[in-house]
Parts: sequence; structure tokens; C-alpha cells
Amino acid sequence: MFRKIAVAGVASILFSTSAMADGHGKDIVDTAVSAGSFTTLVAAVQAAELVDTLKGEGPFTVFAPTDEAFAALPEGTVETLLKPENKDQLVAILTYHVVPGKVMSGDLSDDMTAATVQGGEITIDLDSGVMVNDANVVQADIETKNGVIHVIDKVIIPAS
Repeated sequence: MFRKIAVAGVASILFSTSAMADGHGKDIVDTAVSAGSFTTLVAAVQAAELVDTLKGEGPFTVFAPTDEAFAALPEGTVETLLKPENKDQLVAILTYHVVPGKVMSGDLSDDMTAATVQGGEITIDLDSGVMVNDANVVQADIETKNGVIHVIDKVIIPAS
């Protein structure tokens, strides 16, 4: 158990160091690109034509799934979503991961809900760590010049 916690702590420090290096000078997209663990998310944001929005003034709070989170989706899901004919569905999923404003971890309370840019609501659970719906927050409070990123371990899907 201790080893698992220690490995998670080291990974967290390494990630936050690389992502936070000049994080305040970079916007959300550039911070995600430089972190190196969000290539699928960045490709999806590009396919959905949301780059300019997430480079905009904001502020935005982004719950950012890692490459591993996207890889855990059923086989073929990412490829299907990246097709031009599925752009509306991709936009809905990506904007479900974004909350207007800058919400830091200290602003959260158990069982609170937040309206997403997509129009749905996410629920924050603090009972066993920090969860957004059924995704764990694995790194919080990565500040950027136009908001904040919280790294999550699962892609969250809005209700149909």
C-alpha cells in the first residue's frame, strides 16, 4: 500500500513539475501540449475545433482526461469520435469536461454540482479523494493564464 502511494506521489510531483513549468504563462491548450500526457485530448480538441476557445480569455476549469483515460474507452471509440461526421458528439463530450470560471480544489465541497459548458452538470464527491462524477482527480490545481486544469483518470460522458 505504501509503495502504491509513494509511486502515485512521485508521479504527481513529476507531472506537476512538467505541467507547471511556466504554466502561468501558457494557456490551457499549451499547458496540456507541454505536459505530454494529453495527446489524445489535444487531438480531440483540434478535431472539435475548440482550440481557439480554450486559448481564449476564459477563465475555464478543465477536467482533463489523460491518454490512459481515453485508451480505457471501448476499442474504436476515440477513432469514431474523431471522424468529422461525429463532431457534434465530440464537442458535447469535450465541453462536458469544462466549467466556466476558475474553480480551484479549495473551492470544492462534497456533493456540489457544477454546470458545464455543454449544459449538463457534474457532481463532485469528496468522500474517497476527489471525484468528478465517476472519475478520480489525480492532479489538481494546474494553473494556466486562462484558467485551471484538474487531471482525471476517466473520460466523463454526459447523459444522453
